[in-house]
Amino acid sequence: MANPLKALQTLFAGPPLQVGDVSAITAAGVSITLPDDAQIIARGAATVGQRVFVRGGLIEGEAPDLPIVEFDI
Repeated sequence: MANPLKALQTLFAGPPLQVGDVSAITAAGVSITLPDDAQIIARGAATVGQRVFVRGGLIEGEAPDLPIVEFDI
């Protein structure tokens, strides 16, 4: 029998995947500038100027350096 809690957790979305540019490396972590100019601090390895994927405060990997386009729906 499947775990009912795990089945329920799959119905809810986790933290969103975000993309941003690394602006600084500090003792607190990696400072990332998001497309809306918000600043977040994340854990992980990156270099200044690199574009990265971030989810839940953790750098998941390098993102391609493509233009960011936002849609109004």
